[in-house]
Amino acid sequence: MTWSDADRAFMAQAIDLATGRMGETWPNPAVGCVLVKDGRVVAQAATAPGGRPHAEEQAVPAAGDQARGATAYVTLEPCGARSSGRKSCAHFLADAGVSRVVIACLDPSPFAAGRGTERLRAAGLTVETGLMCEEGAALCEGFLHRLETGRPMVRVSKDGAGFDGRFAASSKADLVTELKRLGEAGYTRLWTAPGELADALRDQGLLTE
Repeated sequence: MTWSDADRAFMAQAIDLATGRMGETWPNPAVGCVLVKDGRVVAQAATAPGGRPHAEEQAVPAAGDQARGATAYVTLEPCGARSSGRKSCAHFLADAGVSRVVIACLDPSPFAAGRGTERLRAAGLTVETGLMCEEGAALCEGFLHRLETGRPMVRVSKDGAGFDGRFAASSKADLVTELKRLGEAGYTRLWTAPGELADALRDQGLLTE
């Protein structure tokens, strides 16, 4: 796939939007969406604090009639179904008449996992994936880690900027159990300060570096 400079610039804008919401959207990942028509941004949004509404379901209504024929730049595959049974982000984009969707990275969660792109293509939209995938994946690494392990990702940080919260258990505690409990509560990305707890997490392979 060959991407234009404009494609890269608009996806970078979507990534910046999502980056600004890091640590505020758990249990959902921070996602950015930029709608562009005739080379001009007609709407943009990021996942709301608390994880809802999703980026696409904010950007599409904001664009109004300008969404028809537009290109959507999204940092993560739009959901193809909703746990609540409500209208999915793929449906929002298709029903609004968006013609092209550019996605940074695919979402392995049960409500996406290719279902979003399938729904979009079935509705006749052009779907392109992989633009700035590495940057997009960094936005949702904690979310994906929790899907795979049942535990939030933990990293060492000095101030915790952009994290869901601080992991502050005793270094002698059952750290796997503590992390699974926090994963069940919806946390995706935690931080801990350098020190004894970080060393214990590292020794048990529970620290992401």
